[in-house]
Amino acid sequence: MRSDSCDEVDRQIAHAVQINARAPFSQIATSLGVSDQTVARRYTRLRSSGALHVRGLTDPYLGGNAPWVLRVRCAPVAAAKVAEALARRDDTAWVRLTSGGTEIVCMVAGHSGGGEALLLDRLPHTPRIEGVTAHHLLRTFWRGLHRLIAEHSGLTADQIRSLQQPETARTPELTALSDGDQLLLDALARDGRTGLADLAAATGWSRSTVSHRMTDLAAGGVLYYDVDVDQRLFPAITAWTVLWLSVEPAALETVGKALAEHPEVGYAAATTGPTNIYASVAGPNAPALYTYLTRRIAPLPGIRHMETAPVLHSLKSNR
Repeated sequence: MRSDSCDEVDRQIAHAVQINARAPFSQIATSLGVSDQTVARRYTRLRSSGALHVRGLTDPYLGGNAPWVLRVRCAPVAAAKVAEALARRDDTAWVRLTSGGTEIVCMVAGHSGGGEALLLDRLPHTPRIEGVTAHHLLRTFWRGLHRLIAEHSGLTADQIRSLQQPETARTPELTALSDGDQLLLDALARDGRTGLADLAAATGWSRSTVSHRMTDLAAGGVLYYDVDVDQRLFPAITAWTVLWLSVEPAALETVGKALAEHPEVGYAAATTGPTNIYASVAGPNAPALYTYLTRRIAPLPGIRHMETAPVLHSLKSNR
């Protein structure tokens, strides 16, 4: 989708589903002041073009299977093909080509998803791969572009409030999932806005049972919604940069929480490895990145070392 084929209504629909992933078209239409048919038509166009995709995802730390972030160094002639192969795997959440086209950064599922076999067996022995560094994710500080998108969508504070879901009390984390739960989660992973009728057909449950179970899974910390937005919808977030920070242990929590408050940050997490914080940062251009690094990152306490790498191509996106 070309950026010049999108307008403010498209950006506002993208922001609306960021606020409330399963908001009915009628609710979005009322908030935006357009017809239900306009919202349905625009959303369908955005969805079919790949510009907007809502997915229901499960907590990556569920069951102790925390994911890994990999840095895969390749020969330049092979990096693109290796990245494409990684993007086709079911156990990769996102794949990015960085550092002049010689390094791939990707997130891989934990042990139950086959991550260990990929880490320890296949990748190091793949021809043209020159090295692999694995970082186990310890804690996620932030994931999402809500604040950055909010700055450029044009939605007013009243419109945002009209789209927000009422807060529900969080229940203890659910540890046991039924076969029906897995069928439900699999359907939502394909499309987080799948209708109740289709979810009922997929699980064999009634619509009311599906609705209640989705609420329970979300309140229990198992289910959350991720909205993948094509960066061309928002010109202010066209340039992505990967940050690897080495932070003193005493300052790790402080730095992580600070990054979570920066609207430029799409993802930030504490990891194992030679660097202990990974973050992805969005901006319009190199001068904006320089300003961010010197004015927002530099004053943070305890940062010993920082690496930056521009994202040249995102083959599979989820922050």
